[in-house]
Amino acid sequence: MSVSSFKSAHQLITGKGAAQELAEQLQKLAVNNPLIVTDKGVRNSGTLTIITDQLPDNTYAIYDNIPPEPEVSVVKACADVFKQGGHDGLVAVGGGSAIDIAKCVAVMAGHVGDLESLFGENTVNQRGIPLIAIPTTAGTGSEVTNIAILSDPVAQIKRGIVSDFLLPDVAIVSPEMTLSCPGNVTAASGVDALVHAIEAYLSNFSSPITDALAIKAMTLIIHALPKAYAEPNNLQAREDMATGSLMAGLAFGNAGVGAVHALAYPLGGRYHISHGVSNALLLPYVMEYNKPVCLERFYDIAQAFGEPVHSLTQPQAADRVMHRLRELCHEVAIPKNLSALNIPKGDIPQLAEEAFNVKRLLRNNPRAPTVEDIAAIYQAAF
Repeated sequence: MSVSSFKSAHQLITGKGAAQELAEQLQKLAVNNPLIVTDKGVRNSGTLTIITDQLPDNTYAIYDNIPPEPEVSVVKACADVFKQGGHDGLVAVGGGSAIDIAKCVAVMAGHVGDLESLFGENTVNQRGIPLIAIPTTAGTGSEVTNIAILSDPVAQIKRGIVSDFLLPDVAIVSPEMTLSCPGNVTAASGVDALVHAIEAYLSNFSSPITDALAIKAMTLIIHALPKAYAEPNNLQAREDMATGSLMAGLAFGNAGVGAVHALAYPLGGRYHISHGVSNALLLPYVMEYNKPVCLERFYDIAQAFGEPVHSLTQPQAADRVMHRLRELCHEVAIPKNLSALNIPKGDIPQLAEEAFNVKRLLRNNPRAPTVEDIAAIYQAAF
């Protein structure tokens, strides 16, 4: 085992009723006038009242202008509201988009210069604003990771800011916050969480700690996601998904993700396809590509999925994994291929070039793809 470090939000609060801890955590962080960063879907669903009912009137404000795939301009707009309102802390309530915007606003407060200069790894020098993250999806894992992803409308690709200063002070993961999550978001974010766990387990930078988290996350998600999708008010399924997503976030936040995410980035940036759908759709095709070089790990994944591995060879177990992944995507109505999303087949060469340049992620992948390999994966995904 090589030397590795482990990072997360500074404090994790999880389980049924965890969201009721917000007021106490704000007090501990000496936050008296928080800006709540969310989106209109969460606000209109009524879920946000779980948060605002804990806060005295006129002691907070809400910024809810967060689109599904936010751009740099959204960070700037939210940061202006934060400054103008004299706020002293941030509470992100939502999916990955709301949490990522709040993370960016938190680091922008102590940064001199444009946000664009922070793209890349370890470019942030400080963060002086307390940040609490409360996910309403299960999910992106953004509440426990040190990365924020934004869309670049000019380059038509997604770009990341990677820094430990992005880690929230507190992550509150409460299944009640996900009960109003729409079915399509439950599906896409749920498979996205499964992608996080699988790619972390297959990563070149995995460790015994991330492996344990990833395997348990897979076990929870593969069984709970169909229930959470079919029975939205099933609180036990929601809790298992919230826990599985959190564990997957902790796993990939330290081991990294690979080619699924690298190939998904151009789809989101160019065609504004949601991150969860892009990852979910590409998962079986990238795993088919990775399978030959990590059959032993696929055997472990099959076991986590509950397959009868004692009677299977490693190649047979890997085939069972591929079958189960396709079956799961069908169960939760994930589009079967890129054709269903009206992506022009003639764009494959451009997509392959863009994905090949996402070196930060491809270095984690167990098999190093060429541009031609990536183009072949996209081709298979049509």
